[in-house]
Amino acid sequence: MAGKTKLELTWIGKDERPRLEPRILIEEPEFSHHAEARREGDQFDNMLIHGDNLLALKALETDPNVRGKVKCIFIDPPYNTGSAFEHYDDGVEHSLWLSMMRDRLEILRNILAENGSIWITVDDNEAHYLRVLCDEVFGRSNFIANTVWQKRYSRENRVVFGAAHDHILIYAKNASNIRASLNKLPLEEKQLKVYRNPNNDPKGAWRGVSLAAQGFRPNQMYKITAPNGKEHFPPAGSCWKVIEPKYQELLETGLIYFGKDGNAVPSRKQYLADIEGIVPWTWWPHEESGHTDEAKRESQGLFGIADAFSTPKPERLLQRIIHIATNPGDLVLDSFAGSGTTGAVAHKMGRRWIMVELGEHAKTHIVPRMQKVIDGSDKGGVTESANWQGGGGYRFFKLAPSLLQKDKWGNLVINKDYQPQMLAEAICKHFNYTYAPSAEHYWMHGKATENAFIYVTTNSLTFDQLKVLSDEVGEERSLLVCSMAYEAAGDNLTNLTIKKIPRVVLDRCEWGRDDYSLKIAALPLQDEEPEEADSKPNKSRKIKASLAQTSLFDGSEGN
Repeated sequence: MAGKTKLELTWIGKDERPRLEPRILIEEPEFSHHAEARREGDQFDNMLIHGDNLLALKALETDPNVRGKVKCIFIDPPYNTGSAFEHYDDGVEHSLWLSMMRDRLEILRNILAENGSIWITVDDNEAHYLRVLCDEVFGRSNFIANTVWQKRYSRENRVVFGAAHDHILIYAKNASNIRASLNKLPLEEKQLKVYRNPNNDPKGAWRGVSLAAQGFRPNQMYKITAPNGKEHFPPAGSCWKVIEPKYQELLETGLIYFGKDGNAVPSRKQYLADIEGIVPWTWWPHEESGHTDEAKRESQGLFGIADAFSTPKPERLLQRIIHIATNPGDLVLDSFAGSGTTGAVAHKMGRRWIMVELGEHAKTHIVPRMQKVIDGSDKGGVTESANWQGGGGYRFFKLAPSLLQKDKWGNLVINKDYQPQMLAEAICKHFNYTYAPSAEHYWMHGKATENAFIYVTTNSLTFDQLKVLSDEVGEERSLLVCSMAYEAAGDNLTNLTIKKIPRVVLDRCEWGRDDYSLKIAALPLQDEEPEEADSKPNKSRKIKASLAQTSLFDGSEGN
């Protein structure tokens, strides 16, 4: 294709990008829940967000406590199978599904920590397209593994080939950082059984590891004589793993074993006490990671047979992923939360979590599930293996209403239900400023650095007003001024950068369908100073007071 310099996956509508409106999150305390008792290690700053996950992720992307801080992202997106699920419309056309995933993956990458990883479950319908898409978003060099999870253990005889597995695509933000941050798996019962102590070794259980290695190295081709006289040489095509002086050292310290009769092929002792764990491999059988029947039973136990979630994942699967990818206190995110399995398991394992779910089951399923986890009344899933006793808490959020609406003439204007702080916070998010209104300075609505601030107003600003702002800010600080209109001469004030609203917002907005409202106290205003008789300072004071007390919603649209 002309102009292309690299391989890429293309689809209809790939170049069309959604224009996202800055949205803020509003807590609904009636759905939040916290344990009464506080214990060391309990996590309380968890978030459950109800709303469109693209808009919610965009809001999280500009949150300094989230962007670049998420250690593990797990998502279980709709598989695009064409099936009709009760809680999802899973029949999205292929191109639309790819665009939907691309737009979310790009933001998810931005909020991932430098030593973080993302884990995506998908089946054969989209797995191979998603792999190429992830190569494009995360970089092919950051691909870690395609783990195959055995989701079924019984055969399906009604089809040509029974689907026994799902894929779990694993990518890193930066593959060079990932090795040191991933944990090994604890040994399963099957693996523990191979460790025994037939010779009553005081160091405990051990297993014999072959002393032979493939290849030929002259200094590792020596003869070994067993205690009872039998001579051993490396097997054909092999050599010993260590040189002869190292072998003698192992022999003298009791680490070489020749079997019960003292004549067997030598092996090296590996003690159970020295094993940190095992490296994960890409085949995850159901005995180790759970299966769909197990997940359905867990869901039925939580919600009853009639209200059980239709497509849950087993808690053991999430436990394995979270164990490998995180440590206690790390942040886990799931933006396709479903019935809340990720948050439930993360909570039981002492991790912090954020979940996003659009469906009404955010309230009908996730809220009661997390309340049971926090109260300690959820006895199923991984509760016992995680030694979970209850505790912690979370806050429930929804997306604020759309910033703009159409007036009776069809013009886009700022939503009259959007209160001053909500506008200021939304514009802060739009320009990547931290919303932090000051009680001392009326023009400090947020900041990017210690000396860079933002001021938001729907007033049209004159040069005199801008000059007062410039004097207040001073030479050592800078101020981004977002107003409806302003006199062009203000561009000459070197410590001010002036932008118009809502035009800046309109350039990137996609109007949401949410209809929310919330009453919030007004932004702090600076007290007006006493007037003096017709003096120049008096004019400045009047302008400053006017700026401080101007409503953000004065009905003007600017030019």
